Amino acid sequence: MHDLRATLVRGGTSKCWLFGAEDLHEAILATGLDRDRVLTTAFGSADRRQLDGVGGATATTSKAAIVHRAVTSDADVEYEFAQVGIGDERVEWNSNCGNCATAVALYAVHAGLVRVARGNTTVRLRHARSGALLTAVIPTPYGIAPDEGRAVVLGTEALGVPVDLGFESPVGSSTGHLLPTGRPVELLQRADPWTEPVPATLVDAGTAAALMDAEAFGLSGSETLAAFTSVVPLLTELRRRAALTMGLAGPEDPVLHSIPKVGVVGRPRTYRTTGGRLVRADEYDLAVRMVSMHAPHPVIGLTAAVAVAVAASVPGSVPARHLVDRSAPDRLRLGTPAGVLTVNVERAASGRVRRVVLRRAARRIASATLWVPMSRPTAPAGHPATALPAIRRRARTTTAVSVTPSH
Repeated sequence: MHDLRATLVRGGTSKCWLFGAEDLHEAILATGLDRDRVLTTAFGSADRRQLDGVGGATATTSKAAIVHRAVTSDADVEYEFAQVGIGDERVEWNSNCGNCATAVALYAVHAGLVRVARGNTTVRLRHARSGALLTAVIPTPYGIAPDEGRAVVLGTEALGVPVDLGFESPVGSSTGHLLPTGRPVELLQRADPWTEPVPATLVDAGTAAALMDAEAFGLSGSETLAAFTSVVPLLTELRRRAALTMGLAGPEDPVLHSIPKVGVVGRPRTYRTTGGRLVRADEYDLAVRMVSMHAPHPVIGLTAAVAVAVAASVPGSVPARHLVDRSAPDRLRLGTPAGVLTVNVERAASGRVRRVVLRRAARRIASATLWVPMSRPTAPAGHPATALPAIRRRARTTTAVSVTPSH
């Protein structure tokens, strides 16, 4: 066994296990496992329930980030985001996660990775895989790193420390271009050649995303999660087509489920949120339903929200076609399953997208020691009980939990 230190932080509507880069490197050397296997073992990824690990068995709670102090002058902290498999011992490193970036920012303030200022502290973050820069502004009254806050974000009633998360110059972080194909709309053909192709805007802003016309699926974009689930297999199929078209993957490359982000957009209509609240059509600008790995996203990923907001300003794009009110193009209200999310786009005098800002919240949940086995235990054929002691040892953690008192 090797003890691996980790911190669990909720960022927005995701939970993210954060690991210091040096701590993870020590675990790799001590266990003889590669980085992916250390994470999948710690998360219990072999089982869809992630019963024998610290994963949460959903796409929004099976996340990790590897964090270290940045070596360049334009950032304070560098991180890698990992989408850890569920019932699949794989880790996808190709995408970014705004909610986990929010968690990394709060972690950095507490871990001493950035100098804490009086009033507000700005944490400059770099996503290592794409090179994307983000800024996170956290209130630090009297120069003290906060443990509690009263900020609430869409999709949860939990309180947290307020964080203003900015995606700096978000265009082209994956492909180098806002529209990788140069066109505002592409027609994505399904595997069945007899079906009609699906109109989609393939955009790279915040993340690479394929935003498809809800009407092509007989949807409005304001469906319940249960109704939207019916088209997830088709969207998963079209994600692969979009990846090839955008140059994110080649025909021989393995199928990725985290990038590009895929979803549908539509014209505003009155609908009810998953919590039962009525949202009128005039309360938002664009209906959107996104996929997270293999399931409907309960809200919308932040990087996807950035992509939708920027794409909506492109003339002729699928999102732009569904906008009813274009009077405030740089303040877009997205109708998601959980309610309305506002995205603010800041532009330079030239019209270039300078920053996209979203209001978030974060809370430290636990500091833990995870026990990672030196090798994956397997039961001898015909004698499964002989492996039980080893399996039980894998589950042990020692955890210091931070509990926010009720207000």
